[in-house]
Amino acid sequence: MAIFTGAGVAIVTPMLPDGAVNYTKLEELLEFQIGNGTDAIIICGTTGESSTLTHEEHLEAIRFTIEKVKKRIPVVAGTGSNCTETAVYLSQEAEKYGADGLLLVSPYYNKATQKGLIAHYTKIASSVSLPIILYNVPSRTGCNILPETAVALAKNVENIVAIKEASGNIGQVVKLMALADGCIDLYSGNDDQVLPLLSLGGKGVISVLSNIAPRQTHDMVQKFMDGDIEGSRKIQLEALNLVEALFCEVNPIPVKAGLNLMGMEVGGLRPPLTEMEPANQERLAKAMKEFGIPLK
Repeated sequence: MAIFTGAGVAIVTPMLPDGAVNYTKLEELLEFQIGNGTDAIIICGTTGESSTLTHEEHLEAIRFTIEKVKKRIPVVAGTGSNCTETAVYLSQEAEKYGADGLLLVSPYYNKATQKGLIAHYTKIASSVSLPIILYNVPSRTGCNILPETAVALAKNVENIVAIKEASGNIGQVVKLMALADGCIDLYSGNDDQVLPLLSLGGKGVISVLSNIAPRQTHDMVQKFMDGDIEGSRKIQLEALNLVEALFCEVNPIPVKAGLNLMGMEVGGLRPPLTEMEPANQERLAKAMKEFGIPLK
């Protein structure tokens, strides 16, 4: 059974003016997502600025989210690292807190061979009993999980059950699904490719867009699952300008700017990320209005 079906939000980590994590605001964001139909919370992923959270902050954000969500929808904890032992530690702690699944990004900077990826993921998976979603985002990590590798992991490691595919390479995803023959669940990691990946048998999306448009993102997936392909396609195409604006600077710079434009007051970014350029913020505001998102 899939960890979740539908639209999971790769939720931002709100910050106070002094740069500390704003847990009061995080609880507000969780309720906003659940109230607007989001199907799963993915906490401490790339969008959550996990790379600049301390281990203590990282784990507290996971623990807090699980506590506040109270099993209303699944919580998937981002516990990946380019250090295998660190990923084992974070994953074991998230399991103790009651996470429903783990999202493990491929090792970044030091990268790994495909043999190294298999060893890395196998060791982490063997240290926990939770279902695991691999996360393939080579544009950020410099490391591509090849289809053959993902399938080998899914077939040989019982709790590796899914992959978040953000390679942007539709051909690679087609090959993955052909080789997998149903042994691995697929989630889109790109908001401009949700419908294409659903058409290949995907279970949903782990979405940045959902931070500011949770209902629309949920509906895009739900309509497809209900057989309303035209309705799903309409949302996907109408969202294109907004999705492009959300990625005109490195994620999560634009999505945090978008939430602040909505009056959500999620604060700033951890260095080395900086505030959005004014021209790009104007572009984002225009795209949000066109998509029907009210601004403050």
